[in-house]
Amino acid sequence: MPPAEKSKLGYTPPDGGWGWVIVFGAFISIGFSYAFPKSLTIYFKEIQEYFSVSYSEIAWLSSVMLASMYAGGPVSSILVNRYGSRPVVMVGGLLVSTGMILASFGTTIMHLYLCVGLIGGFGLAFNLQPSLTIIGTYFQIKRPLANGLAMTGSPVVLFTLAPLNQWLFDSFGWRGSFLILGGIVLHCCIAGALMRPVNKHAQPKPKAEPAGCNGEAAEKVASSEANSQSDKLLSKENKEESKSQGCVQKFIDLSLFKHRGFIIYLVGNVVLFFGFFAPVVFLAPYAKHQGIDEYSAAFLLSIFALTDMFIRPITGILGNTKWVRPRIQYFFSFAVFYNGVCHLFCPLLPGYSGKVVYAVFFGLAFGMLSALLFEVLMDLVGAHRFSSAVGLVTIIECGPVLLGPPLSGALVDIFGDYKYMYYACGVFMLVPGIYFFIMHYYNYKKLDEEHRQDVAAELRTCEEAVQLRLRQDGKTAHETDG
Repeated sequence: MPPAEKSKLGYTPPDGGWGWVIVFGAFISIGFSYAFPKSLTIYFKEIQEYFSVSYSEIAWLSSVMLASMYAGGPVSSILVNRYGSRPVVMVGGLLVSTGMILASFGTTIMHLYLCVGLIGGFGLAFNLQPSLTIIGTYFQIKRPLANGLAMTGSPVVLFTLAPLNQWLFDSFGWRGSFLILGGIVLHCCIAGALMRPVNKHAQPKPKAEPAGCNGEAAEKVASSEANSQSDKLLSKENKEESKSQGCVQKFIDLSLFKHRGFIIYLVGNVVLFFGFFAPVVFLAPYAKHQGIDEYSAAFLLSIFALTDMFIRPITGILGNTKWVRPRIQYFFSFAVFYNGVCHLFCPLLPGYSGKVVYAVFFGLAFGMLSALLFEVLMDLVGAHRFSSAVGLVTIIECGPVLLGPPLSGALVDIFGDYKYMYYACGVFMLVPGIYFFIMHYYNYKKLDEEHRQDVAAELRTCEEAVQLRLRQDGKTAHETDG
């Protein structure tokens, strides 16, 4: 297991204890944040017929909800930095519940856009980002595992909600179902109540004891592979942060736009999010379009979620090993590329059995990517800057998240077939996968060079200090002899 990373948190995270309760709370909160918009696709066909709208218009419902969840990232970051994760998550649960209850009385599709999309989406933003942030305050060595377990909440909740929503619809219609879902989502408030702030004084950060210059340098070289990228760029970040003390910087760290790793992550994610959610959103409607019955179509989402459920913790365990964690961004690049390959092959798999095969392989790919998505960002910028980083990333990503499903729905409207939509999503994932492989190789190479330069500079400083001490000792000895 790699040694503990140094951080600027000012304390040593407990890496356990109440932290596992935090992971459970995040499991619930993150689960609803990601699974809720996907599970609502069960109602799309019926709502589409009820309001007489097109594929692209009904796709805006989940798209607006996801985009609002991402657009609310900076607001959530500011509130978390000011008040902590617990109250923000509880308010988020209340917002989602309110949105669903109001939507059950909807009379137009615009009413649903407002209630489910905007109000519900902002509530999900207040559930997602604080849950991710608080994990970084409780975990350091075991952080990839903790993030992987917390992100498993999404497929578990989706696996449960997909058949439940179909049963609710058959029993109560979409209006009654939305009313009941408004009560179910209040579990996020319970999850938020569990998110007790970390006790920063329980395990104070140990002070470094003086050591020989050569020994210290050798130790740093030996542990260089285990240190996060944010630690390797520590001196540069200090200079950047010293210039970033404006009013805005008190709430969100804009100096991240000068961070090389953050920019690489942001550019690739903007492209991949055009094809990230649409394949899940249209999986059940695609199956129904091919003549598959409603329950079998809904079961595809359960198969997808079940596979996703198992691969996320496995990905977290693999990401926490000494072989993968030092180069975890290559693992992330592979996950993005693998998603693209799955979407390109989806239209080539005929019949219901083909869709089952696609659901399994897509579940593996989606779960790997989701488990690594925020862990890689935290590895790049460090836990101390993660809250601001995820807020900036989500507000920029809300554009492709908003436009992705409707553009995909427009392709279905134009061609009358879903296969072109899946081809487009495959390209949107394949291109950033290749981009990440290239840019992460470049970034790792630059970081290694900078680290070697830092070690060499420290060695020179140590040698100069030793020589100065020897000269002082020699001078003192000469004066004593004189």
